[in-house]
Amino acid sequence: MPEHSSHELDAQEPIGLFDQWLADAERSEPNDPNAAALATASSDGAPSVRMVLVKRVQAERFCFFTNCESRKGCELEANRHVALCFHWKSLRRQVRVEGEVQQLDANSVDAYFHSRSRRSQIGAAVSDQSRILSSRADLEERVRRFSEANQSEIPRPPYWRGFRIYPMRIEFWISGDDRLHDRFLFTRSASAWNMVRLFP
Repeated sequence: MPEHSSHELDAQEPIGLFDQWLADAERSEPNDPNAAALATASSDGAPSVRMVLVKRVQAERFCFFTNCESRKGCELEANRHVALCFHWKSLRRQVRVEGEVQQLDANSVDAYFHSRSRRSQIGAAVSDQSRILSSRADLEERVRRFSEANQSEIPRPPYWRGFRIYPMRIEFWISGDDRLHDRFLFTRSASAWNMVRLFP
C-alpha cells in the first residue's frame, strides 16, 4: 500500500494530502482517477448525484465544468451546497469533500474548453443536456450540421461554465480489516484546518 495507509495521518492541511492521494490513484486506477460522485440538491432539498471529472484550474482544486441549463446546473444555481466523493477501489480509499460552489472566471473556462478534443467541444455545444432527446439520429444530425457550420475554432457556448468547490469539510477514509476503517476529518476554520479522527 502507498504511504498514508497506517493508522495515523501525518498531515497539517488536506489539499496537499489530497494531491498525494490522487497521484497514487493515477498510478493504480485503470480509468479516470479524477472521477467523483457530485451530489447536488434542489431549492427544496431533493438530492441528485452523478459522476463528474474533477480538475485543477491554476491554483484552484475541485473544479468541474457543466452545461448550466442542465439539471445539475439548475440545482447549482438554486442551492450552492454540494458534496463530492472520490472512491479509489484499487487503493481501498475514499475522500469526501463538502462545501459551496463558486463560478470560475470566463478566461479559465475558455482555456479548458479549448483544451478538450474538437469532438468533445462539439458535443458540449450541441447537447441540450438533461432535456428530452427524440432519437440518437437527431443528436448525430445536430453534430453533423454544427461541424459543417463551424470549420475553424468551436465557440464555447455561453451556458457551458466552470465551477470550483470551496471546501469546508474534507474527510479521508482508509479501509481497515474487520470494518475498523480509519477516518480523518478536516474542517476549515477562519484561519486554518483542524483535524479529528472519527469512529468507523
